[in-house]
Amino acid sequence: MEEFCKSLPKVELHAHINGSVSEATIQKLLAKKKNSDQQFSFKKGSTGTLKECFEKFRLIHQLTDNTESVYQVTCDVIHEFHDDNVKYLELRSTPRAVQDTGMSRESYVESVLRAIQDCGDLDIIVRFLLAIDRRNGVKVGWETLRLAQKFQKSHGDLVVGMDLSGDPSVGDARDYLPVFREAQKSGLKLALHLCEIPAPEETMEMLTLPPDRIGHGTFLHTEAGGNQQFENTVLKNRTPLELCLTSNLIGQTVPNLDNHQFKFWYEKEHPCVICTDDKGVFSTSMSEEYQLAASTFDLKQRDLWNLSEQSINYTFCEENVKEKLRDQFKVYKSKMEEQFNIKL
Repeated sequence: MEEFCKSLPKVELHAHINGSVSEATIQKLLAKKKNSDQQFSFKKGSTGTLKECFEKFRLIHQLTDNTESVYQVTCDVIHEFHDDNVKYLELRSTPRAVQDTGMSRESYVESVLRAIQDCGDLDIIVRFLLAIDRRNGVKVGWETLRLAQKFQKSHGDLVVGMDLSGDPSVGDARDYLPVFREAQKSGLKLALHLCEIPAPEETMEMLTLPPDRIGHGTFLHTEAGGNQQFENTVLKNRTPLELCLTSNLIGQTVPNLDNHQFKFWYEKEHPCVICTDDKGVFSTSMSEEYQLAASTFDLKQRDLWNLSEQSINYTFCEENVKEKLRDQFKVYKSKMEEQFNIKL
């Protein structure tokens, strides 16, 4: 199954740029800094609290405090996903301003987009979502939307949506509803982190938007402490779920993989997309996540193929790009059927 998962063409829709930084890139960044003996990622098999996960992100932010590092990190992340046979990648990141280095939120986004453009010769399609970190407040949320609108006009093929992320225990997502409603009016798609922790009041109101995709949705369904109204709303809207097995296990938002929300929604034939979340911090890859899903939920090669191919439907790219991806997958399908002597 390992070789099959590596050969499988994949779609990644929930990758935070800074959390996806590999150890190799971190060493490059550290070489430019004078001090750090910190551990930037979790060892395989280890766990931590959700708070410890966000502490890792804070440490990485210290290394990506200038436009040169942001550009370097984005390029490396794209190359690494490409090397893992990811054919379509949606990156997301919160624009950050660092006064000491002169980096503004706008120059942060420019660096990300320049990196995406400079990786244009690779066999991978990349799009970008601007994220609002709920810890930064509504004023910054509006600034992020204005940036998204600006770059949507200048880089309309690259900037496709917005995200709500950050420590789910901080603030109230409902404060950002006006921001996201205006984003929708601007034609920006919404991929929102929802229900990472139990939050019934804010979840119900955020579902009214409705989001185009949901990140994690750990506590949406009744078996995990959610409620029937959440379930019914998500099922009725067919809202795709971005599901990150290793991330949830290490962050201990699920007790074990057998109880991961993937099982509940997959058995209902609901749109599910396997993602990494933060491949660097959680020491994983898309191939490993597919392999983990196969071993945990007894998925066969055809099941994995269908999961990956159907993920194309839930991307935020233009319809002609989706068709291009489908054509590419057809070619891969024939090759893999011959390589593994199977019928997909």
